[in-house]
Amino acid sequence: MILKDKKILITGILTDKSIAYASAKIAIENGATVVATGFGKGLRITERAVKRLSDDIKVFSMDIENQDEVDAAVESVKQEVGNLDGILHAIAFSPTEAMGGNFLNTDVSDAVKSFEISAFSLKTLATSFQPLLNNPSSIVALDFDNTQAWPGYDWQGVAKSSLQSIVRYLGYYMGKDGVRVNAVAAGPLATTAAKNIPGFSEMNEEWNKRAPLGWDTKNPEPVAKVVNFLLSDFSEMVTGEIIHADGG
Repeated sequence: MILKDKKILITGILTDKSIAYASAKIAIENGATVVATGFGKGLRITERAVKRLSDDIKVFSMDIENQDEVDAAVESVKQEVGNLDGILHAIAFSPTEAMGGNFLNTDVSDAVKSFEISAFSLKTLATSFQPLLNNPSSIVALDFDNTQAWPGYDWQGVAKSSLQSIVRYLGYYMGKDGVRVNAVAAGPLATTAAKNIPGFSEMNEEWNKRAPLGWDTKNPEPVAKVVNFLLSDFSEMVTGEIIHADGG
């Protein structure tokens, strides 16, 4: 029960195949109280998904691009739940024009949109909820390997590189308040988001062949376990790190 009595906010739950869903499931199994966020048309989907975990999970509306809505979510969480011990950032998006081999032709507006939602949103989430974070607490972001160029991933790969840098800077600036900030670089998983990545199936097959520990693209739980380790006090001296959970 490594998260006993912890209160954890989890973003990005859409289906039971997502890392966010698996992270919520394991957090609950380890004693945590979980709350979630969703937005727009996906809000109802999030509400339905979390009911498979527990009828007690509160879901708050939050569009990360709308600061007023983020502030309203912070106030709702404060009123309904109180302080938090951890947050999972599972937010990413790139316009189709910024992926699929279109790297050289992508407009700056589409590249900026990728950065804003997939990377800068971590800073927005962290600083907006900082008043509710206990000392100590933990923020975890979901990442993907960006040490090389993945065909088709394009500006989302650039955004993930930015995300890693933001993790390090947040870890530096928020450490004095006892807030740890880390990311988990997951191997490819058959999630809703992955289906929108051109060439995902080829990447999938290659990963399965090369991973020393093997890799099951249909099982997000190994990644979720690393997320929960970072949310727990067992990671009390870990911050600004990118931990790979990808079969090696």
